[in-house]
Amino acid sequence: MIFPLLLLFVASPFIILLALLFVPYLTELILSDHHHRPPVVGPITNQLIHFQKLYDYMTSLAKRHKTFRFITPSHSEVYTVDPVNVEYILKTNFANYNKGEYNNGIMRDLFGEGIFAVDGDKWRHQRKLASFEFSTRNLRDYSSAVFRSNGVKLVKRISLLAAAENSMNLQDFLMKSTLDSIFKVGFGFDLDTLSGLDEASNRFMKAFDESNSLVFWRFVDLLWKLKRFLSIGSEADLKQNIRIVDEFVYGLIRNKREQMQDTNLHRDKEDILSRFLLESENDPENMNDKYLRDISLSFVIAGKDTSANTLTWFFYMLCKHLLIQQKIADEVKTETEADDDTSIDEFGLKLTETALEKMHYLHATISETLRLYPAVPLDGKSAVKDDVLPDGLRIKKGDGVAYMAYPMGRMTYIWGDDAEEFKPERWFHNGVFQPESPFKFTAFQGGPRICLGKEFAYRQMKILAAFLVHFFKFKLMDESQEATYRTMFTLHMDKGLQLYAFRRY
Repeated sequence: MIFPLLLLFVASPFIILLALLFVPYLTELILSDHHHRPPVVGPITNQLIHFQKLYDYMTSLAKRHKTFRFITPSHSEVYTVDPVNVEYILKTNFANYNKGEYNNGIMRDLFGEGIFAVDGDKWRHQRKLASFEFSTRNLRDYSSAVFRSNGVKLVKRISLLAAAENSMNLQDFLMKSTLDSIFKVGFGFDLDTLSGLDEASNRFMKAFDESNSLVFWRFVDLLWKLKRFLSIGSEADLKQNIRIVDEFVYGLIRNKREQMQDTNLHRDKEDILSRFLLESENDPENMNDKYLRDISLSFVIAGKDTSANTLTWFFYMLCKHLLIQQKIADEVKTETEADDDTSIDEFGLKLTETALEKMHYLHATISETLRLYPAVPLDGKSAVKDDVLPDGLRIKKGDGVAYMAYPMGRMTYIWGDDAEEFKPERWFHNGVFQPESPFKFTAFQGGPRICLGKEFAYRQMKILAAFLVHFFKFKLMDESQEATYRTMFTLHMDKGLQLYAFRRY
């Protein structure tokens, strides 16, 4: 008699968990059509099962339903690839779809009250300040000079490996180069992580990437709050990584404040953190170091991860399509008027804004990369009130509502029968590059939250891509291996991009 009772006691939490998961799922499954709700494709645990290939799993579902949902114990998580719904969520009824407490609760430990995680006054305040910064000519010129300088460093670093015929992880180099750039432009510091000598910045970069992955895991881990309370498993790892991130960023803020106090020149600084610190002098209570830390990390993920990940997939696709790689190299050579004897430093001087603006095929190829491999593969909101989407499906208050950039790039009804082909030419109309609607091409979001750094990102990616394609031909170490992603907030290539570089001239 004791053994069955003991067994029941041990099994009770598991039984309760199953009931919490499957009773709401079965109820919603039965009532879905009757209430004109998005079709139910499963309990949220399905995402856990398919987590390693989550975005491809979501693509397979999106090919059957333009809009669908998973059931959690407390609410529905709705996903859509319908451009009409996307425009409605991001623009037409923007006020009803914010980040919400559910998303913010998951993201807060890492992103805090940074622009990607907050709504309302704090979002508007940060966006207003950032919008002013990104619109200044000084920042554009300063950032372009930084990108060119780091492009020179990157080419020189790769040249050593090419001369020795050694392989490399290009994703790692790109991550370090873009991190160096965002710290110089954003914070006014030379990290020089590309040299591999700065151990603190290397630890920060690794901890930040791990934190990104572990926080995203919370969306499918129903026990993450309990694990955080007990400080075990993934939550214990996350706490340790965030501690490393915080130490680095708070140290950065302290150093910048001391630097500004020690000199009379700080008000002429072009870097973004200096300007935010000047703003904090007017409101020290609200713009404290914690708030500045959150803002700083938002710039890091925007300036490092998105550009580096996109360029990683860009070079992967160039290795798969050698004719496209050559076509870009020819365009870069023509528009810069560089020749076979142009040195690395001389090429940087030839890579002017005018030359970059003429590189339409390079711009199209980066856009095509973002179509198939968007830096942010899906983005979630939360419904403030009950609503009805343009397709007639009902949304309830508290539902998660996400648009899916990764699956959208693979939908034939959006991009045509060749949607899954890598084809930069699709971006041209009568020989001229033709941008697409941000609600069809959602890599930079749309509506009031559209990415302020879009042109900033394109400029950085085009400069680094032009440098590398001009001086090198790239070949995958294993041409038979298909690259896969690591499931996290940004589309990070799993295990990096292993390839060989060969001098072009």
